[in-house]
Amino acid sequence: MKITGPDPKSIYPLKEFASLVFLKHFVKASNITIGDYTYFDDRRNGPENFEEFNVLYNYDFSKVKLIIGKFCAIAAETRFIMTGDHKLDAISTYPFPIFGHGWESAFNVYDLPVKGDIVIGNDVWFGYDSLVMNGVTIGNGAIIASRAVVVKDVPAYSIVAGNPAKVVKMRFDDKTINRLQKIAWWDWSIVKINQNLQLICNLDVDRLEEKSLER
Repeated sequence: MKITGPDPKSIYPLKEFASLVFLKHFVKASNITIGDYTYFDDRRNGPENFEEFNVLYNYDFSKVKLIIGKFCAIAAETRFIMTGDHKLDAISTYPFPIFGHGWESAFNVYDLPVKGDIVIGNDVWFGYDSLVMNGVTIGNGAIIASRAVVVKDVPAYSIVAGNPAKVVKMRFDDKTINRLQKIAWWDWSIVKINQNLQLICNLDVDRLEEKSLER
């Protein structure tokens, strides 16, 4: 059997499961970018409602981007908090201006604090009901445990869990992680990925590194 893999242009890569989709096809907001083969599975709200239920507080004044790499696995109820921070350098944190009727003169909502973009690498696995705050960068190959609350950067190939999420284990030693970062198999052509699928799905880093040097 010839290995081709699913078409990245397909919306439902598993025809019998309408709740599992290649997510990029369901994103409309200009500040959200999703890589090829990244999938999302949500039977309760449906993938067509990803931006409503899973990307929260994505206001036009947020100035925050959500960037998700390729080959990521996103479980149901995973949420990304784009903004929603309140004014801290005042007596009250109440967002008076958003209600108008003269209250907009209190302060400029565009000056509200923003921690930064949410940037997620490639081959990241998000467990059920995990939550990621704005300003966070998650490295390649990381695993976000179920119901983890991610408030700070996550190193590549680490496993984080808890609230707030902390590193509980590194998947590989530093030398191996550096090698895998350079190999960056997710940036290979799909033809090359298919040719080396068995290596990608095993632990022979030496052979995978050799293949990465081939043209």
